[in-house]
Amino acid sequence: MRSGRARGGPAAGRVAVSIERRRICQWLVLPAAGFMVPDLWAQAVRIASARVWPAEEYTRVIVESATPLVHAMFALKNPERLVIDLDGVELSQEIAAMPARVQASDPYLGGIRVGRKSATTLRIVFDLKTDVKPDLFALPPVADIGHRLVLDLYPPVPLDPLMALLEAERVKERTGPAPVEVLPEKLATRPAEKPADKAPEKLAEKPADKPVERSAIKPADKPAARADARPGHALRPITIAIDPGHGGEDPGAIGPRGTHEKDVVLAISRKLKSLIDAQPNMRAMLTRDADYFVPLAQRVQKARRVQADLFISVHADAFREARAKGSSVFALSESGATSAAAKWLAQKENEADLIGGVDLDRRDPVLARTLLDLSQTAQINDSLKVGRHVLEGIGTHNTLHKASVEQAGFAVLKAPDIPSILVETAFISNPDEELKLRSVRHQQQFAESMHGGIARYFARNPPLARA
Repeated sequence: MRSGRARGGPAAGRVAVSIERRRICQWLVLPAAGFMVPDLWAQAVRIASARVWPAEEYTRVIVESATPLVHAMFALKNPERLVIDLDGVELSQEIAAMPARVQASDPYLGGIRVGRKSATTLRIVFDLKTDVKPDLFALPPVADIGHRLVLDLYPPVPLDPLMALLEAERVKERTGPAPVEVLPEKLATRPAEKPADKAPEKLAEKPADKPVERSAIKPADKPAARADARPGHALRPITIAIDPGHGGEDPGAIGPRGTHEKDVVLAISRKLKSLIDAQPNMRAMLTRDADYFVPLAQRVQKARRVQADLFISVHADAFREARAKGSSVFALSESGATSAAAKWLAQKENEADLIGGVDLDRRDPVLARTLLDLSQTAQINDSLKVGRHVLEGIGTHNTLHKASVEQAGFAVLKAPDIPSILVETAFISNPDEELKLRSVRHQQQFAESMHGGIARYFARNPPLARA
C-alpha cells in the first residue's frame, strides 16, 4: 500500500505535470501558418542580412531571410516612430547591427532600436526625423537574393524633379556653373585606341569596326538655338536627363575586382552633368544622384516631368567571356533586337526592377500598357540620330564594340516623346576595361566624349519650341 501511495503521491503528480508541460511547449501553434511546428527555437527564422539605403528621395530598409517573414507594422506619434514586429525571428548579429547602419545624413531615419517584444516576437523601432509616408511590402527571391521585407520611407509630399531642376538653375545663375575638371592638353588629345578584336561569336555577329579617327571629327559645335527663335525672345534651355543605371539594392554587373556597375556609371554621369551644366543654354538632370534604386518606369517619368529633350541611360556591360570589350550605343526597337547580344542585354537590363525591388503587384497596368503599345517611330528615328553622334564621339576616346547604333526593347528607353539612348561605356567583365572604369581620368574623358556627341547633335537638330 505504501509503495502504491508513493508512486501516486503529490511528488509523482508534480513530475508528471512537468513532463506534460515540456511536451506541450515543444509543439507551438503559429497562427499565420496554421499548423504546428516542433520546438520553436529550433525553427526560428534567421535574418541573412539587413541593409539601409538613405537618399534625399526616399530611404529604404531591407531585411533579408531564407523564408518569408511574418510581420506587422504600426506608427507612433510624439515623437514620430514606426514599429515592425517580426514573429519567430532570431535576434541575430545582422539584426543587432542595424542601428549602426543608420547614417547621420539620412533625411528621414534618425535611429533604429531592436529588442524582444515577447519570447516569440522581435520588435524593430524606427526613430524618424520627420513625418514620412511609409510603404512596407515583401519581395520573393530573385537571383542569389532571398526573401526580402522592404520598408520605404517617403516624404509626405514627393520631391518634384522639375522644381529641383529649377532650383539648380537659380543657384547656377547666382554662383555660376560648377567647376569642370580640365585634363592636360597632352592627355585630352591622345589618339584613339586600336580597334576592338573580334567579339565572341555568341555575343555579336560581326567584329567591331574601327573607331572613328579624331581627325575626322569636327570640334563640338555650340548647341543651336531653336528654329523659331526671334530677337527679343529668350531661348529655352536644352534639358538632358542623365540616367545612371542600377543603384541601391541592384549593383548591376560586377567586375573581376569587385567593381560595381552602379558606382562607375554614377561617377561618369555626374561628370557628364557638370559638362552639360557648364554649357550655355543647357542643363542636365540626374534620375538618381546617390546610391539608391529607382524603378525603370520612374526614370522615364522623371525625364518626362522635366520635359527633357534627350534621355541618356549610362551602363557598363558584362559578358561571360572576359575578352569582350568596347563601348556600344543602343536605341529602342519596336520590331525586335538587331542582334542576339542586344536582345540578351535588354532582357538583363529589364530585370533591374526585380533585383532593385519593386512591388510588381501595385504597378499601374494602364501606364505599363501605354509605354509598351504607343507607336514610337519618330522617337526611334531621333534616338538613332543622336545615338550616331554620341557613338561617333565615344569612338574618339574608347574602342567601339559595334560601330553602329544597335536596337532592342529596353524598358527604360520607352518614353514616347523623348529621344532616348542607352550607352554601354565598356565591359566591366573585362579586367582591362574594369581598371579604366575605376579611373577618375578615364571617367572624365569618357564623359567628355559623350558630351561632344550630344553638343553636335543639338547643333544640327535644334530643339522645337514648346507650347
